[in-house]
Amino acid sequence: MVARLSEGDATVSQLAEPYRMTLQAVYKHLRVLEDAGLVSRPRGPQPRSVRLEVQAFDLMDTWIERHRSRVEQRYRRLDAVLAEMERGEHEQDHGDSHRSRPKAAGHPDDS
Repeated sequence: MVARLSEGDATVSQLAEPYRMTLQAVYKHLRVLEDAGLVSRPRGPQPRSVRLEVQAFDLMDTWIERHRSRVEQRYRRLDAVLAEMERGEHEQDHGDSHRSRPKAAGHPDDS
């Protein structure tokens, strides 16, 4: 329904056409979209056109972009921490290879 309304205003009957649902079900869907501020139906006589509230999508886009940026920053910090940990393990492995390791008691190489 939102995709259809992005092409222009439509009546409830026009919105219902492609779907196999009752008009009552379409009205329920529209009520949810209205409550969310995504569509509006001007008051007045039937048939009333349903209008997509584009500014609501602009607000959502702004909100999504802000949170996407925060998540990307967190992933960059996580990548840096993991890279640092990996470098530390790599350096530790190379440092240990130059030292002799004590053999475990009872190991076959102890004889």
